[in-house]
Amino acid sequence: MIGPAYVQCMARYNRWQNENLYGAAERLSPEEREKERGAFFGSIHKTLSHLLWADRVWMGRFTDQPRPPGGIPDSVALYPDWRALSEERAQFDQSIIAWADGVDESWLAQDQTYYSGGTGRTLTRPRSLLVTHLFNHQTHHRGQVHCMLTQAGAKPHDTDLPLTPI
Repeated sequence: MIGPAYVQCMARYNRWQNENLYGAAERLSPEEREKERGAFFGSIHKTLSHLLWADRVWMGRFTDQPRPPGGIPDSVALYPDWRALSEERAQFDQSIIAWADGVDESWLAQDQTYYSGGTGRTLTRPRSLLVTHLFNHQTHHRGQVHCMLTQAGAKPHDTDLPLTPI
């Protein structure tokens, strides 16, 4: 399905786009970042908090990194301080890249068994599918954040994958 080159590319795309969106959000007031805008998780800040929480959950499944506390409802409040959220995001993106650089074909070819709090069940799925989901989930919520930033008058840069700096 996917190989190590895909994982490495998407990890770098993730970092690039987080730098893009966090940079645009940084130029907004705290009130604008926290304003409820009708998105699934409400605000720019809450959506970005959820996304970091979810990335930590998935990396905790794939590695020995600690998983964050709480479930999906708690994910929006895990990082209430903007500066702490921004710093944690930047650091964790480096962790994702380091992990991606070590992924190999044999690891991707295996199944992963994990407990899904969202479904309340233990699931077993191909790791290649779950890694694809990790990056798809990021892109999904970053798209929501991009829209909210634009509504708030911010101007995020391009999001096209082929423009990712190598």
